[in-house]
Amino acid sequence: MTDKPTVSDWQALADKESKGRDLTKDMPEGFQVKPLYTAEDSSDPGLPGFAPFTRGVKATMYAGRPWTIRQYAGFSTAEESNAFYRRNLEAGQKGLSVAFDLATHRGYDSDHPRVVGDVGKAGVAIDTVEDMQILFDQIPLDTMSVSMTMNGAVIPVLAFYIVAGEEQGVSPEQLSGTIQNDILKEFMVRNTYIYPPAPSMRIISDIIGYTSANMPKFNSISISGYHMHEAGATAVQELAFTIADGKEYVKSAMETGLDIDAFAGRLSFFFGIGMNFFMEIAKLRAARTLWYKVMDDLGAKSERSKMLRTHCQTSGVSLQEQDPYNNVIRTTVEAMAATLGGTQSLHTNALDEAIALPTDFSARIARNTQLVLQEETGITNVVDPLGGSYYIEALTAKLVEEAEVLMAEVDTLGGMTIAVDSGMPKQRIEEAAAAKQTRIDKAEDVIVGVNKYRLAEEEQIETLEVDNHKVRTGQIARLKKNRESRDEAACQAALKALTEGAKSDGNMLALAVDAARQRATLGEISSAMEEVFGRYDTTPKPVTGIYKSAYEFDKRWAQVLEGVDAVERRLGRKPKIMVAKMGQDGHDRGANVIASAFTDMGFEVISGPLFQTPDETLKMALEHEVDAIGASSLAAGHKTLIPELIDLLKGAGRADIKVVAGGVIPPQDYDFLREAGVQGIYGPGSNVVECGADMLRLLGHNMPPAGDETSDAD
Repeated sequence: MTDKPTVSDWQALADKESKGRDLTKDMPEGFQVKPLYTAEDSSDPGLPGFAPFTRGVKATMYAGRPWTIRQYAGFSTAEESNAFYRRNLEAGQKGLSVAFDLATHRGYDSDHPRVVGDVGKAGVAIDTVEDMQILFDQIPLDTMSVSMTMNGAVIPVLAFYIVAGEEQGVSPEQLSGTIQNDILKEFMVRNTYIYPPAPSMRIISDIIGYTSANMPKFNSISISGYHMHEAGATAVQELAFTIADGKEYVKSAMETGLDIDAFAGRLSFFFGIGMNFFMEIAKLRAARTLWYKVMDDLGAKSERSKMLRTHCQTSGVSLQEQDPYNNVIRTTVEAMAATLGGTQSLHTNALDEAIALPTDFSARIARNTQLVLQEETGITNVVDPLGGSYYIEALTAKLVEEAEVLMAEVDTLGGMTIAVDSGMPKQRIEEAAAAKQTRIDKAEDVIVGVNKYRLAEEEQIETLEVDNHKVRTGQIARLKKNRESRDEAACQAALKALTEGAKSDGNMLALAVDAARQRATLGEISSAMEEVFGRYDTTPKPVTGIYKSAYEFDKRWAQVLEGVDAVERRLGRKPKIMVAKMGQDGHDRGANVIASAFTDMGFEVISGPLFQTPDETLKMALEHEVDAIGASSLAAGHKTLIPELIDLLKGAGRADIKVVAGGVIPPQDYDFLREAGVQGIYGPGSNVVECGADMLRLLGHNMPPAGDETSDAD
């Protein structure tokens, strides 16, 4: 009988086969992954259903009950969204996840002048209790679990939901579901905030207090790493900052006198799932381990308080405009990672979400992806089927270790509220996002159909378009009817009581429920609190130096730098570009990546504040005497806001200022934008260095084409 091979034997054979090449891989998380893991690399994670819940919060997991299939959706009017929900429920969806439009997120009624291009885009417009009633028409709220992605205007939205339930005959005690209510991550990455951090934290505590007393089936907060993931965070950053956010919320609620075990069992989490398959599986296991430790340290006694229960969503940022049917494959891989990691519910993105809102066709494929995984693969037959994998267990332990280091840094700063206020988490995530983009642009991270195996010609796919003008006109009419039919004196008294409660220690959700019963609108309820707290604003401060170091020896990068120098010599100053975020879309990853890269190229970059109107963008562009404006669009407002900006530039006699557009823009809209005067359009997957080269061409410099390594300096 021969001796059993040892790790040394394997290493010798591997060295021979690889001709001595190092097979370890550097991870964006800051550590290396080896080509082989053995029992010596792993440790016993325990059993499912038992502390620290690494292998799952339930002993039976999917063998007892599969994860909940959710579909995050909402668009246009409450009527159209309701019809979409009912079609999906009939086709096998088990829970609702509501997407609100950006006007609603930011606390504006649809008739507000700042939201002309946002109403009904990227979500459903909700201005009144009646809108909420229509949204859930023929959907029984006593049995349907409803998840609502809402943070800024969380008080009026939750109040409308409670009152809509009451008027459907469903008491608050019967309502089940989740409100996101996670404001700290808004200040880090997503930016759909309304009030400053301190009063926003008080709002969260008020909601936890109200729901603990009145809504025992309802999750008062969903602590979200998803938007950090989408903004470019590494797995370690997403873990550390999300768990640290949760810790901050628990401490804040405890400081109001709430017993930790009275509310902690109703907290939930929300993670993004990307394409690093095993890393994402390990991330969910590490999250459960970390949360158990945090809650144990905070003094929780109930085991339920220490269980991390999570919803997951497949990545949006991994989806591509190019060769979009590849997105079905990406979403399937990510969905498998989420389920093998032990998520409690899941939303799968549709193949066209890098281009436009999902169609019924694409949403059906996304939903059926989950049905196939549940019904055809056998994944649900075994509890934690990857338990015992040396690689998975080692990755889990490493993620826990690295996340705890970053969490300790947050604690040293004084907790997440102070850390967020300092800008540290946002800067770290932006650095990771810029580094990721450089790896994609250099094809070090392969994206099939984008930077490798690119199609010679792209085939357009059918997309869904919302008539923003029609939706807004309908919402304005409904608002007018609401205001004319209500008891105005009772409504104003309820709003005044809310303002006074915000000044003192009144529970703002309870007071907002009273105002909703009197038919106060979402904008009015938000304004009643804004009188006390003010409205929070910020201007992005992109990181620099990431691209410069990554492209130090790249010939194409050198050509762009030479081009910028040539334009500077001609103008007598650096070429100036303004990066503008118009409308209420706060997703600024793309804008920040462009600002970072163009700064490193030598452009003078003016980053406009978030939420500008076209008129405000014009004034800033004229004030800074820019040569070009890059308008970043993610929320489908491009057909309204960008043409308006171009018309304003013409009216100011500055049609010479170039306007380019980037973001999620359907190819079908390209001709419309070009006819409006847009001179460059850059969708997802665009190479940032080539964007810089194209901008130089627009500014009159004769740039060599990509792949031509000659230059004026040769």
